[in-house]
Parts: sequence; structure tokens; C-alpha cells
Amino acid sequence: MNPQDLLDQDPLKTFESWFKEAEASGKLREPRAMALATLSPDGRPHNRIVLFKDLSDEGVTFYTNYDSQKGKDLSANPFCEVVFYWDPLGKQVRISGSVQKTSRETSEAYWATRPRESQLSQHVSRQSTPVESREQMIEAVEKARRDFANKEIPLPENWGGYLLIPSHVELWIADPARLHDRFVFSKFKDGWTSARLHP
Repeated sequence: MNPQDLLDQDPLKTFESWFKEAEASGKLREPRAMALATLSPDGRPHNRIVLFKDLSDEGVTFYTNYDSQKGKDLSANPFCEVVFYWDPLGKQVRISGSVQKTSRETSEAYWATRPRESQLSQHVSRQSTPVESREQMIEAVEKARRDFANKEIPLPENWGGYLLIPSHVELWIADPARLHDRFVFSKFKDGWTSARLHP
């Protein structure tokens, strides 16, 4: 495809295609990794890597601890941006917009698919708070393992998903001469507007 043709495509469909390409390439340890940027209540930026879970017609879904720094940021300022950078493919995607929590039912359905070890770790996590040692965390997991022996591990009240509803998407394709292809898309009522940008 000629990169110029991307201007006439739904950018989320292009993202989906690029993501599948990244997954199939076998060249990335974690193609689902995305940088999530948020703002604290006092306007300070925070950034971290989280894992992309799902793409729907509504937007991009990811899961986290609601009591974490990102959860606090999004509670105070429900807007964010995520960035995917797949270096072996020479491609980058930026998606920004508003967020809303997924339903409890949606979070429970995903929680049920997670490995038991991940459930145990999340159940005892006090994300972003100080801990004395790794051994203390291991002891907490082992206690939870005993407590939930032969039982289902329930979804914690402070854990679940966010849906990022895109208002802007930017697609970037690397060029050896650094004359990169860069396209921006803005959401409006009936679709997307698009433009090529200087790299």
C-alpha cells in the first residue's frame, strides 16, 4: 500500500493491521506494550508501559489497579495518550482521547482468563506503595495461595479495565532518509478527518 492511501482508511483499522503484523513478526518480546501518558491532578506528567488488551469499535482497552498512580490520575483527569512503537517494523501509533472504566462484568470476564499466578500477585498488590523487600511480597502471595486453596480467586474491587475512546490517532512510518510518513486523524461525529504532517 502507498502510505498516502492511509489518509482514506479508518486509522483504527490500520492500527489493528499493524498490531497483527507486529505480533506475527516474532521480532518483538511484547508487541502489546504501549506507553501510557497521564496527568496528575496538579498537572504533572506520568508515563509508564502497560499492556494493550483489546480493540473494539469503541476504542482501546487496558487493565490496571485503580489505586495505582495511573488510576488516580485518570480519576482526576480522564484523558490520556498511548504510544505503540514497533522498531523492527519501523512503525509507531499514537492514540489519545478520553477514558472510562469498563463494566464490572467485562472486568470479571477478563479476570477469569488470567493465569492463577497472576491473579494471586494482583490480589496482594498494593501498587505504587513502598514495600520492605521482595520476600515480603512473596510471603503475601504464599498466604493468598493458602487462603484461596481450591477456591476461585475473586476480582479485587480496585482492579479492572479502562476503555480509551479515541479522539486523535497518529500513524508514523520510518524512512531511512528521515523523511518519515506521518499522518494525523481527528474524530468527528460521522468519521475521521485526516492530514499528512511534516515529520
